Amino acid sequence: MEAKWVKAAGLLAAGSLIFSVAYIDEKSGSKDGRAVMAESTSLQENEVSAGVSSTLGGQIGNYAMTDAKVTSGVTDAMSDYLSVTAADMVSVSESDRDVTASGQEEETQEEDKEKALAEAAGEFGYTNLGIAQADGNINVREVPGTEAEIVGKLPNNAGCEIIGTDGEWTQIESGKVKGYVKSEYLLTGEAAIAKAQEVKQTVATVTTTTLYVRDEANTDSHVITMMPEGEELEVLEVLDGWVKINVDSIATELPKAQTMTEVRYGQGVSDVRVSLVSYATQFVGNPYVWGGTSLTRGADCSGFVLSVFANYGISLPHSSKAQANCGTKIAASDAQPGDLFFYGNGSSINHVAIYIGGGRVVHASSPKSGIKISGAYYRTPVKVVRVINN
Repeated sequence: MEAKWVKAAGLLAAGSLIFSVAYIDEKSGSKDGRAVMAESTSLQENEVSAGVSSTLGGQIGNYAMTDAKVTSGVTDAMSDYLSVTAADMVSVSESDRDVTASGQEEETQEEDKEKALAEAAGEFGYTNLGIAQADGNINVREVPGTEAEIVGKLPNNAGCEIIGTDGEWTQIESGKVKGYVKSEYLLTGEAAIAKAQEVKQTVATVTTTTLYVRDEANTDSHVITMMPEGEELEVLEVLDGWVKINVDSIATELPKAQTMTEVRYGQGVSDVRVSLVSYATQFVGNPYVWGGTSLTRGADCSGFVLSVFANYGISLPHSSKAQANCGTKIAASDAQPGDLFFYGNGSSINHVAIYIGGGRVVHASSPKSGIKISGAYYRTPVKVVRVINN
């Protein structure tokens, strides 16, 4: 892995109760009791009449008083009832108001949280961000289920847009890949944002036709390679008019999934070449380890090539310089999947990658980006070698 300098001018840095009252009227205006007088005017008859009148009058008076008391009692009872009912209604209303206010507050907080997460995810180009968390790659399948066809691979720490969930599966979209992954291998919400902040890289995109990469931060220093327009480079440091970049690690802020069609090959390629490239690309996303040769636990650039070719009975040394002396040198324009591309400073070789067709290579790039796929001309190739004879 090498850090080199380029002119900053050629880069673009990335970094919604109504109550009815019942009452009883007291009956008034009762007829006056009148004594019915016979022709006889005897005192006895008068006393009898008076007695009758007095008795009737008392009974009527008692009745009236009783009626008034009943009426008053009913009215008082109704008044008490209404008072209690009204108080209860006020209490219930206040309780309902408290519950409603509490629910609205919770809804507002949830909306604010979702908005904040969406804004944070937007910094990485997503709305509902998911981050892959697995040892190696996560298989992206066409439909939910471990028997479904694999349509792509999502490297560790790669970002994706979460579309929805289906049981223990999550539908995602990343790069050109859309499908389902096991939910247990995804970070979401605040955890995804935190991980994205941790693993993101500052990148620069080449905005000129050809960008010269030099050994030092001045135009008199040696040009070690050239970068084409649109290439993305990891930024290590920014100085006056110059940007220090990692020429062996070309990455976006968050890696994306790769389609299976991205590793297809041209016509006329032998079965062994197709098989070798398919085998090599399955380790994309695994770690870079200096001096390593393990395709799963970690390998450096030449260790990766050594182990891939060993699987097909081809023995290679553990050194990019030494590997460059194996096989037959060919023109880059004649390269087929399975041929080796070598890079370096001038004629000094320090990196090797396997050509996979379509103008791309797979290689153990750097400790930060691991095994990945890049454009074959992300650096100017120093040499191209063919070690497969069929």
